[in-house]
Amino acid sequence: MNEPTLNTARATSSPPRPRSHWRAPALSWRFWPVFLRNLLVWRKLAVPSLVGNIAEPLIWLVAFGYGMGALVGQVQVTTADGALLAVPYILFLASGSICMSAMNAATFEALYSAFSRMHVQKTWDGIMNAPVTLDDVLLAEMLWAAFKALFTATAILGVMLALGISHSPKLLVAWPVLLLVGITFSCIALIFNALAKGYDFFTYYFTLFLTPMMFLSGVFFPREQLPEAVLWLSNLLPLTHAVQLVRPLFMDQWPSSAWLHLGVLVAYAVGAFWIALALTRRRFAT
Repeated sequence: MNEPTLNTARATSSPPRPRSHWRAPALSWRFWPVFLRNLLVWRKLAVPSLVGNIAEPLIWLVAFGYGMGALVGQVQVTTADGALLAVPYILFLASGSICMSAMNAATFEALYSAFSRMHVQKTWDGIMNAPVTLDDVLLAEMLWAAFKALFTATAILGVMLALGISHSPKLLVAWPVLLLVGITFSCIALIFNALAKGYDFFTYYFTLFLTPMMFLSGVFFPREQLPEAVLWLSNLLPLTHAVQLVRPLFMDQWPSSAWLHLGVLVAYAVGAFWIALALTRRRFAT
């Protein structure tokens, strides 16, 4: 007697709702083999990759630091206690350019290399045939790009130490900060990786976001010279907060408002990773 009622219930029941792309990340330690896979592939090209990653920032440092530095002389920098400190321009530039180098290294890896593995080579599809989720793959890509950024920044930092630009022991604290910089910008870059249909799409990201940020974040000149409206915009940029954390360490001082700058970078990283994951889920669902 109950069979018609059961059939009617089955007929009228709605199909299960699809899972939201914006659900919380489901992460596990299965990202680690994906990270190691990228490391093993990169080891074959480690030397050319290192040369390519550090050549451009070192050219910037030599050309502007020593060339323009001879004309500029010293730059007035505001310390944590509000005093003005005159520092050599090459020290001012080096402390900003190392943050820019970490940003660029993470960005290139999370854009061009990740897009090649995701779209061109279909490496992600092959990995997900194993019991590895897309969330873990994206986490591995983010951490791998951050590692490349830290590796590049460490090599450049070694050159700066050899040149005698700074010998502050507080530079040891710059390592975890530069790792956080790599994580932040790799998460942001993965958003554009999820939206891209081809390599040309990345031109918009570099032209409209990265390049203006390099000139507004205090890498090449003190931000205090900017107009008030532009200075307000500069305060919102993640590279600004990275420079505000690293530059005092080069001068053997502790940064002011360190927790604020760290909080902004963490907020950018968490928010950008969530957006990148949602967009990547949507891309693989279609």
